[in-house]
Amino acid sequence: MITFYKAADGFGEALPIGNGRLGAMIYGGTEKETILLNQDSIWYGAPVDRINPEARENLDRVRELILSGHIPEAQDLMRYTFSGLPQSERPFQMLADAKLVFRNIGEKVSDYQRSLHLKEGIIEENFTFEFENQRYPMHKEYLSSFPAGVLVIHMKTSGPQISFEALLRRERFYDHAGKLDEVTTFIDGALGEGGVRFLLGMGAKVKDGTVSVMGEHLLVKDATEVTIYISCETTFYCENPEEEVRKKLCAAREMEYDEIRKQHVMDYTSLFERTTFHLEGEENTFAEDYFQFGRYLMISGSRPGSLPLNLQGIWNDSMTPPWDSKFTININTEMNYWPAEICNLSECHAPLLEHLKRMVPRGNDVAERMYGCRGLVAHHNTDIWGDCAPQDINRSGSYWVMGAAWLCTHIWNHYLYTQDKGFLQDMYPILKEAVLFFHDFLIEDQGELIVCPSVSPENTYYLENGVKCSVCAGAAMDHQILRELIEGYLKASKELGIQDEIVDKSSNILTRIPKDKVGKYGQIMEWRKDYKEGDPGHRHISHLYALCPAHQITVDKTPELAKAALQTLERRLYYGGGHTGWSCAWIVNFYARLGESEKALKNLEKLWEKSTFPNRMDTHPIRNGHVFQIDGNMGAVAAMAEMLVQADEDRVLLLPALPQKWESGSVNGLRLPRNAEISLKWSNHTLEHCELKAYQDYEGKIYYQRKCYSVKIKKGQAFTLSV
Repeated sequence: MITFYKAADGFGEALPIGNGRLGAMIYGGTEKETILLNQDSIWYGAPVDRINPEARENLDRVRELILSGHIPEAQDLMRYTFSGLPQSERPFQMLADAKLVFRNIGEKVSDYQRSLHLKEGIIEENFTFEFENQRYPMHKEYLSSFPAGVLVIHMKTSGPQISFEALLRRERFYDHAGKLDEVTTFIDGALGEGGVRFLLGMGAKVKDGTVSVMGEHLLVKDATEVTIYISCETTFYCENPEEEVRKKLCAAREMEYDEIRKQHVMDYTSLFERTTFHLEGEENTFAEDYFQFGRYLMISGSRPGSLPLNLQGIWNDSMTPPWDSKFTININTEMNYWPAEICNLSECHAPLLEHLKRMVPRGNDVAERMYGCRGLVAHHNTDIWGDCAPQDINRSGSYWVMGAAWLCTHIWNHYLYTQDKGFLQDMYPILKEAVLFFHDFLIEDQGELIVCPSVSPENTYYLENGVKCSVCAGAAMDHQILRELIEGYLKASKELGIQDEIVDKSSNILTRIPKDKVGKYGQIMEWRKDYKEGDPGHRHISHLYALCPAHQITVDKTPELAKAALQTLERRLYYGGGHTGWSCAWIVNFYARLGESEKALKNLEKLWEKSTFPNRMDTHPIRNGHVFQIDGNMGAVAAMAEMLVQADEDRVLLLPALPQKWESGSVNGLRLPRNAEISLKWSNHTLEHCELKAYQDYEGKIYYQRKCYSVKIKKGQAFTLSV
């Protein structure tokens, strides 16, 4: 449970609720209250063709310049001929505020408490107020129901009747407002020419008293109990938003609040209760809450039928959020989904995988018209429409071609955990498209097949003459991603019994991709040449992709590269790395994979101290302060799970990075590859109990303290490991 004893002074003290599509930040309040509303399809603008028509004819010249060492000239040419037209994709926007002003609650308020109940997915607000020299309790509950598709606020008092006015506000970016029906107000609008149209409705049902609409205002008078219902629909999801809003609000009003609450809790707990995490000692309570809060955000912000989590999920408080709150796919969006499988929320992975389908037509177009290639390509951002053209005019980030490739690695990862062959058959063509692009795009140099042009997001390096550059041939991360993409594609092909010339050629390409190399500082080389780093403390540590999220570098299988990875981390931190929430979370994952338990915890605690709002939401520094960014939450939760259990296709490691402070505890319901589940209990840093449950026939190797245990379990059975 997360509790405050006053109304929120700002976003960092507000509490989030959501049902995948419809989210809110609950600030609380007594006399006045503001509720920040978001809906996941509130993006400005229509789809737009942004492909630069001059890219394809200049690709060969760009490559010639790069390979001959004329990097500045290549970068200038790419700025002009590769950058999208216009340079930016579509932005996400906040939806609206709901403003409530109460008439009979004065300043004499006491015993205020506002809490997020993680076990139920409900926010509760309680306080006592004075009216005509008598003191009365006020109780409110807030939830966003996935089954009902509405956000609900329920309030009740045993004292004087509840009277208030409520107003929906959206700055100037809407078209109409007024009465939807006798108990419902609305605002609606179009998000730019040809863009999404939306309608937001807010209605109420009362016990005793009255509810009415006057102008834009919803008025409640003399009620002892009030339930407010909020719904938003857009043309992204349906043809007639008004009809859908009316339908959902009407259905909700016909139900008693207790029934809506019951359905919500049943739905939410069916996901939340799959995994429990407990550490002995009061000093570890924050860690427990933080872990489950991350899972709460995923359940609340990413459900089947919704869009994927963007930079802020469905909790954005701005019409012009930093980086447009888009899907940034050179780490941030992918990191959002790192906990999905291991933390037993596989269904919540679905929106990201479905969004890949939206990207395919646009990505095919970009591949052909920009690069003369078959297949699917995306750069370092995408939006609601699946735009795949370069974003911004930024030489260190815009011209990176690995976005779709990285996203497509999630296809095999999801299958690996679920073993859902129907899913794999459905998504296999997309995986194939991502691989096919590189059949045509890779170039041969010094006997190797390399990605060119390339960047290492979003870092820079120095040429020997002291000129700072970004564009290169063959950044390490590109080849690490490409290895993982092709390996997943080949495994998927084998699983589906597919053997053709594309599979054969992919196998050959895999043998010719450059291997990771160790540089002059004993570090993993970030670029194909051992350049001097432009920012040795850069927030992106892209060249350790092979360590995490991939499993290409491991302590036991590739000890020299693991040692170099550790040195890479030490250098980054020495020069100030890990200064953003998501970057710090990535570092925790790296240390967990390397078995460096105390360093993992140290950086986790650094994230909690320096990059976490009081409400547990991750912070990201911007020019004028800090903004919420959800990736840090998600990356850190995945890291906490991996400190306890790590698994790939070959083996499972138990308690591989257990810090001293986590002396005794338990975790139940983490997921393993090949559709199994694991639960652990430990005491005094020693494993006491380990149980595996198999949802299909399972065979694997379990490692604990350098001992290997071979396990075979029949579908539907459990197995207790004796250590």
